[in-house]
Amino acid sequence: MDNQSVPRLPGPAINPIVENSDEPQPSLSDLHDFEPKLEFDDSELLAVPFTHTTHDVMDEDFVIAEDPNDEPTEIVNPLEDDFEDQLREENENFSISPKRKNCDFLGTDKQGRHIFGIYASRFPEKSQMESFIRDIIKEIEPYVENDYILVYFHQGLKEDNKPSAQFLWNSYKELDRNFRKNLKNLYVVHPTWFIRVIWNFFSPFISEKFRKKLVYISNLDELRQALGLSKLKLPDNIYNFDDSLNHSRRHHAPTIDDRVTHKQMAKTAQFGVTLKFIVTNSPCLNSIPPIVRKCVDSLSITGMIDTEGIFRRSGNHSEIIALKERVNRGEDVDLKDVNVHVIAGLLKSFLRDLAEPLLTFELYDEITSFLEWPKEDRSRNVTMLIRERLPEENYELFKYLVEFLVRVMECEDLNKMTSSNLAIVFGPNFLWSDKKTTSLDEIAPINAFVDFVLQNQKDIYLVDINQGPTPIG
Repeated sequence: MDNQSVPRLPGPAINPIVENSDEPQPSLSDLHDFEPKLEFDDSELLAVPFTHTTHDVMDEDFVIAEDPNDEPTEIVNPLEDDFEDQLREENENFSISPKRKNCDFLGTDKQGRHIFGIYASRFPEKSQMESFIRDIIKEIEPYVENDYILVYFHQGLKEDNKPSAQFLWNSYKELDRNFRKNLKNLYVVHPTWFIRVIWNFFSPFISEKFRKKLVYISNLDELRQALGLSKLKLPDNIYNFDDSLNHSRRHHAPTIDDRVTHKQMAKTAQFGVTLKFIVTNSPCLNSIPPIVRKCVDSLSITGMIDTEGIFRRSGNHSEIIALKERVNRGEDVDLKDVNVHVIAGLLKSFLRDLAEPLLTFELYDEITSFLEWPKEDRSRNVTMLIRERLPEENYELFKYLVEFLVRVMECEDLNKMTSSNLAIVFGPNFLWSDKKTTSLDEIAPINAFVDFVLQNQKDIYLVDINQGPTPIG
């Protein structure tokens, strides 16, 4: 096959070069003997020597050396955001195919950020790798306007599916700015010695800011702690590999009862318990927990509700934790001078910490079938589920929050939060499964369901189901 027939992603090579040297470059491939069939292809790292540079160009995450001998057509800055059209070609409204699972939605972390898992064991052969990476980009593209977490599971990489360093570099350059800017952590699970060598090799090109995003995770217990998730649903091969490395039993995810009764919760607790527990033990007006009402009241005022990126950005985690602890002790917290993103994070944390999701485990299968319903039946079905199938306290709280989120939508010119954006943020916090991790295939209909409710809330809540019939005189 000639060179013209091979697709090449734009951008200069990052291959190391040593000028004016007669000595051959030492090959990193020599290290493959330590870890056969587990590492990235480094052959393209040895192509050409570095020349002396005149100055460096800094672009967000990477320091790029400028070569005065470059051809005029070569791109000097390999991180310019001019690849967005390539990512959106053909299908702007991408729908996830349930037949091919390239990555998983693992839930939201302790700060409410979406978590996506990518597995080396799912990598295709090299000839299909470009398509595979583009599919992953399309799958998570709707979610990366918000802060997000990426978890890479290194186990399972084989000789025939190792992506080259050049390919990884060019793939990175295709990402638009949101992918890089809003990535808060990249967890590398079960890293090997050689992958650390590769990372150190790239370090001179990478800014200190980006280096801090990378976190090595040696076992799944450590990952659970880092993400704040007690339950992780992962492929069996990941668990088996973790067991072989750490000689530990698989983690047993606590049930609802385990979480509630694991330690005696004070009756004043509003985080980490069931909604019924709160309604029974706290002064709730119309089944609205006091801390939820405080958060909504604080966020509803001008200057807060119109904050750009409200609910998108992560609030200070230590402040949120401190407020949750004070609330659970029964203290009266004042949110007057608290940062808007901390209050927004506190509200999301309340929903995420409920022992059962607000939309209940019972409705999970039906709501995740939302996109399969005929469009003419959706209004009737959604109304029936919300008004007839939700427990009274769940109905009242969901109605209260939907009305608030509609007010947030009314300020979208300032806060940039459309119904779709709010659905992406709140969908995983309104509903999750008690049996498995919610996949990307299932998160799409959940978000679509919430989006539909936000856009049609007046019809759904036209009549309050808790208003008794008018007595006949």
